[in-house]
Amino acid sequence: MMPALPASSALPYTFCSPPRAVPARPKYRAPPETGEPVKDPARWANLMHDRRVVRGNTYGRQAMPTCIHHPNALEIQRQKEARRRALARKKAEVQIQLRTPEPVEGREHVHVQTELYLEEISDRVVEVDMECQTDEFLDRPPTPLFVPAKTGRDVETQIEEGELFDFDIEVKPILEVLIGKTIEQALLEVMEEEELANLRAHQEAYAELRNAELAEVQRLEEQDRRYREEKERCKQLQMQMLQKEKETMEKIAAQTFAKRYLIDLIPSVFNSLHENGFFYDPIERDVEREFLPWLMTEVEEALEKRILGRVMLDSLIRTATEKRLDAFSQPPLPDQTEAPAEEHGPAVTGRD
Repeated sequence: MMPALPASSALPYTFCSPPRAVPARPKYRAPPETGEPVKDPARWANLMHDRRVVRGNTYGRQAMPTCIHHPNALEIQRQKEARRRALARKKAEVQIQLRTPEPVEGREHVHVQTELYLEEISDRVVEVDMECQTDEFLDRPPTPLFVPAKTGRDVETQIEEGELFDFDIEVKPILEVLIGKTIEQALLEVMEEEELANLRAHQEAYAELRNAELAEVQRLEEQDRRYREEKERCKQLQMQMLQKEKETMEKIAAQTFAKRYLIDLIPSVFNSLHENGFFYDPIERDVEREFLPWLMTEVEEALEKRILGRVMLDSLIRTATEKRLDAFSQPPLPDQTEAPAEEHGPAVTGRD
C-alpha cells in the first residue's frame, strides 16, 4: 500500500494499488442451459479507505474541475449547463411555492424549514456529473443450421426465347379469368348495394310501422290509465259516500238511543240535584248564608261581652274581698284596742 498523498487537484493522479492487467474474458456470454458457473468479477481496492476521497457534507464545497492545467471546452460547457439547470430549478421552485401575504409594517418574512430532517441551506447547490464506461456484454449469436456438403456435379441447360411458351398466347386465358373475376366482383358489389338499399328501405318501413304501433300502444296505455284513475276516483267517492251514510246512520241511532235513555234520566237527575241542594230558594239561601251567620256573630259578640263583664265583676269582688281579709287578719294596735274596750264596756256589761 502506497502512502497517502494530500488531496490536491494540482497533483497528478496516482494509483492506490499498483496497476495490473485485466484478465481475459470471453466475447459472448455463455447460454444459461450450459450450466457453466458464472465467474465473479475482479475485486479492486475499496475507495472508502482512500484518504483522497472526500467525506462528510459536500453541499458547501466548490467543485473544481479535475483538469485545471488542461481545461477543455467540453468540461466548461458541462459546468455551465449544470449551473443553468440549477438556476432554472431554483427559479421553478420559487414560482411553485405558495405566496404568503405581505408582512405588516415593521416585520419581515423569514424562511423556516418544516421538513422532518433539516439540512444545511447554501446559496448554490453543487452538482457534479460523473460517468463510467463499461463494455457491453454481447449475446451469443444463434448456432447456424448444419448444411451438409454438396456431392456430385451441377448441370445446366440453355433455353432459348420462345421454346417453352408464347406470352401473347399464354396470357390470354389469364386475362380472361382476371377480367371475368373483376366483372363478377363488380356485379356482386352492385347486387350487394341494391340488397343493402332494399334492407334499408325495409328497415325504415319497419321502423315507421313500429313507431306507429308504439304510439298506438302508448295512447291505449294512457287511455287505460285514465280509465283506471277515473274508476279509482269513483270508487273513492262511493266509499266516502258510504262512509258518510254510515256515520249519519250511527249519529241518528246514537241520538235516538240518547233520547230514549234520557227520557227517564232527566227526572231522576233533577230529583237528585234537588235533593243535593243544587235547586234552592234564593230567600232561604240568603237567610242561611247571610242572615244566620251575621246573627250568630252578633250573639257571640254579645255573649263574649257579657262573659267579659262577669269576669271583670268577679275579679273586682275577689280583689275587694282579699283586701278586707288582709285588713282583718292583721293584729290591732294597743291604742286602738283599749279605745274600743272603754267605749263598749258598759254595753257589754249591761248586756251581761
